[in-house]
Amino acid sequence: MPLSTTPSAEAGGGSLPVIFVTGMAFEARIARGQGVEVVYAARADLLERALSAAVARGCSGIVSFGTAGGLAPDLEPGALIVAEAVEGPFGRLPTDRPWADRLAAAFASGPLAARLRRGLVAAVTAPLVSADDKRVLHRSSGALAVDMESHIAGATAAAHGVPFAVCRAIVDPAWRTLPSAATAGLRDDGSTALAPILRELMRQPSQIGALIQVAADARAARTSLVQARRAMAVAGALLPTAS
Repeated sequence: MPLSTTPSAEAGGGSLPVIFVTGMAFEARIARGQGVEVVYAARADLLERALSAAVARGCSGIVSFGTAGGLAPDLEPGALIVAEAVEGPFGRLPTDRPWADRLAAAFASGPLAARLRRGLVAAVTAPLVSADDKRVLHRSSGALAVDMESHIAGATAAAHGVPFAVCRAIVDPAWRTLPSAATAGLRDDGSTALAPILRELMRQPSQIGALIQVAADARAARTSLVQARRAMAVAGALLPTAS
């Protein structure tokens, strides 16, 4: 089942929590903290259900947070995207501009400065794993990156009239085609099972080299997410409006 962590209020403020929406368990672990409620799942209907329940408890805003596939060919693993809008199954969903500006300002100094980009994020309902498919989507949309959760987060925010933001780190660059072993172990709830990955590698051992590269890319993305989450808290940018 998708996880929903009950937050504590921001110190001294008693504010409603900000909901962080992710697809995977490791992203949720990075996102957790004071004043934050996290919901995650890899399967869309589970994510929608968990997010609807969290919003019903009250929130001050929704952030789509986690990794994304690269679409722009110049983005390396670990590049950090603050989206201006999300284009996907529900059309174009703009993010809250003042909040996006505050997030970008929080990342504009320190180790994230050289990795920060702003622009459009695309959303899809199934994993985009091949370099050819990424190239086609980039040409048709102009999006910098792609993920499977931002359209759900954005549509929910729009339906409930709360601010929406996107912070995503590139995990697989545009030129990389993912080996099938990279996605074999992903469970519906966003956790990862090792056995299916091992079975896939036994079936096709030639994937091992590509999977090692995927692991290195994932470390770069995770580092950026950890740094971004810390920078949000330090700069007071977790909330949609300045506290």
